[in-house]
Amino acid sequence: MSARRLRQVVVALTLLTYAVLEQYSNSAGAPAALGAGLAVAPLLLALALVALQAPRPVPALSALLLAAAVVLPPLWRGIELHYARLYLLQQCGIYLTLAAIFGRTLLPGRVPLCTQWALRVHGQLEGRVQRYTRGVTLAWTLFFLGVVSGDLVLFATVARAIWSLFANFLVLPLAVLLFAVEYQLRRRRLPAMPRASLAQMLSAYLASPRGSRRS
Repeated sequence: MSARRLRQVVVALTLLTYAVLEQYSNSAGAPAALGAGLAVAPLLLALALVALQAPRPVPALSALLLAAAVVLPPLWRGIELHYARLYLLQQCGIYLTLAAIFGRTLLPGRVPLCTQWALRVHGQLEGRVQRYTRGVTLAWTLFFLGVVSGDLVLFATVARAIWSLFANFLVLPLAVLLFAVEYQLRRRRLPAMPRASLAQMLSAYLASPRGSRRS
């Protein structure tokens, strides 16, 4: 197994373990300290990654640890009581960010994100292909907004364990389902369009200069 593949496996197993532990923390009788720790961990990790990018990472990380040692203890009891709300805020924040990334490219004067990917893979696109990829961009925008809405509604109306099941284990299958439906629709509506995998499209996008305004 290559080092790259090993890293991918480690990341996938880490995310799966986190999801399982988060699901357990939202079940009856789970230790509040576990839920609080899991809720705080992503924020601390994100701040640590930012600190590592600083010109002087060691002082930045030291300052982060000191701040955490000062700020967290007085707040810990409140975090234990309301850690599920922190889960909710983090999840909604992620999906709202994704919705904004896709949705802002639908504004006048911009090239829809899925159109950008298709252009970088296939070059010139016919008008109907551009209209189709615009629709796909809109579909993903609405999907992420729908996930946020479902997250909020379930959090407010059902048992925490059921909400957590949706948030941790159902969103990804729904995204895969959307991929599959879009692929079949593309085959029907654009049969002559060359096929490209999502990995190819993402690689082309990441390897190219970014920008979403029309030239």
